Amino acid sequence: MTTEGYAHPELLCDTEWLGDHLDDPNVRVVDCDQFMEYRRAHVRNAAAIMAPHHYVKESGYERAPKAHPLVMPQEPFTDLMMRMGIDDNTTVVTYDQSASLYAARFWWVLGLYGHTNVKVLNGGWRKWFDEGRPLSIDPPPARDTRWAPQRQADWVCTLEDGLAAVGDPGTLFLDVRSAAEWDGSNDRGNSRAGRIPGAVHLEWTDLMDTDRARSFLPADKMRAILAERGVTPDKRIITY
Repeated sequence: MTTEGYAHPELLCDTEWLGDHLDDPNVRVVDCDQFMEYRRAHVRNAAAIMAPHHYVKESGYERAPKAHPLVMPQEPFTDLMMRMGIDDNTTVVTYDQSASLYAARFWWVLGLYGHTNVKVLNGGWRKWFDEGRPLSIDPPPARDTRWAPQRQADWVCTLEDGLAAVGDPGTLFLDVRSAAEWDGSNDRGNSRAGRIPGAVHLEWTDLMDTDRARSFLPADKMRAILAERGVTPDKRIITY
């Protein structure tokens, strides 16, 4: 994978880099797929997310049907990270088999709690598997860790912030949902369908390659697609 042109190439890693660092004690690989899939096979030394997911209802670990996916509160999230062997000095590499959908979300949740030393494996599980790289059915070696997360307020847009930004010429709302959600024909079980006034639409999959691994597009292609929608560095971008 070439990282030429990316503003922050350190946010991605390729399979070659991970292969070279697979036994590094300061690297923790995290499989972001469902636990059943993790149990079948995973990247060697990868840990599973031992919870329903890295977002839950504020009231507990169970997510109610049709509930909005809220980020796990700080205390249970800290406990989860320590059980996975992640601390302040850990380089975390996330992956999944869903075009980095869940791996990228886990990257964001870690950043929200102040851990920014995180990379998404470009091409994820499928690229790793197709290249015949090391697999396992065993959990990784246990680690003793201590971590004091610090929530970063600027990593999330509150409802109040969003409402205040509607109509602001310097702010652009980027709707990355499916076309059916964008045009209101699929309400996904919500009480209302539609979109934020003034938003532009770009389904997140449009920034992924169409190959089996669903890698991220090269930087120049990604930048061109975004620019067509008005997503440029001079704007404040709020995604949903």
